[in-house]
Amino acid sequence: MKNIKKVVYLVLCICLFICGCGSKTKVDEKETTVPQKEEKKLKIVDLSSKTRPYAVMINNHPSARVNHAGLQDAYIVYELIVEGGMTRYMALFKDVDTSKIGSIRSSRHYFLDYALENDAIYVHWGWSPQAQKDISSLKINNINGLSYENKYFYRDKTLKVAYEHTGFSTMEMLKKAATDLNYRTTTDKDLLLNYSVDEIDLSNKENAEVANNVSISYSSSVKTSYVYDSEAKVYKRFVNGKEHTDGVTKKQYTAKNIITYKVNNSTITGDDKGRQDFYNTGSGKGYYITDGYAVPINWKKDSRSSQTVYTYLDGTEIKVNDGNTYIQIQPTSQTLTISE
Repeated sequence: MKNIKKVVYLVLCICLFICGCGSKTKVDEKETTVPQKEEKKLKIVDLSSKTRPYAVMINNHPSARVNHAGLQDAYIVYELIVEGGMTRYMALFKDVDTSKIGSIRSSRHYFLDYALENDAIYVHWGWSPQAQKDISSLKINNINGLSYENKYFYRDKTLKVAYEHTGFSTMEMLKKAATDLNYRTTTDKDLLLNYSVDEIDLSNKENAEVANNVSISYSSSVKTSYVYDSEAKVYKRFVNGKEHTDGVTKKQYTAKNIITYKVNNSTITGDDKGRQDFYNTGSGKGYYITDGYAVPINWKKDSRSSQTVYTYLDGTEIKVNDGNTYIQIQPTSQTLTISE
């Protein structure tokens, strides 16, 4: 009888041991489960967003420049020549709530090409005769400060500058304008640029060169330049040797990406203001600059409304780093300097 009890006891112990091991194994399995990595997302734009962008004409007269507002929120900014050797910017905003944008200035017809290639709602305060004609014939959705001052635009009367340099708006105002004017507020058009969530290293690309300093001349009156900040991994922006700063935040503007190339321009015959024509359809060469390096690229634009395509020399379309981009389009007569 005692032997039977011992056998039963041993069997029970073995069962308990086996059950214990099984439980432990299950616990171990739970403990060693590797959590899934969170998918990286772009910061500069939301790739899933169908929101239509707004393309805002920005005044770059010296009197207006010190009061620039909101440009750091733009995901792309174009800089092009206008009459008198001056330049203007066209800043693209998408899915942001910028509370002050400007100062806003009048349209020039060739800026429309870049609004079209981004399927953007075009924002301006006045227009040249050429731009007025093209906005009408091309049926461009536009919001004009001449028509909507004190409704979708306002004057900042605290600024000690000429009246024409005091026009501003907000994203809230512009969104309301688009709704009130029954403009389409969504888009099926792809973004102009291809963005990478992983940092792009240009140093190993063909013909790459160190680009810690970039100088882009537009005329004897305007020279845009950049200095690379290796800690922040952005380019600090300067105009005519002075820091280009925001009038609200007082911070210097920066760029993650710079695309620069040249196109022909000429003065329009008979235009008493010296307004320009701009020959930007076709193809040519330029540079893509980011993270302290520059590489040569090709650009191609087939028509006014088609998107400009930027490719490496091997024909592969470029990807840009996650961040804002300045597209600097120079007159062919002007100089570009890239150096260490």
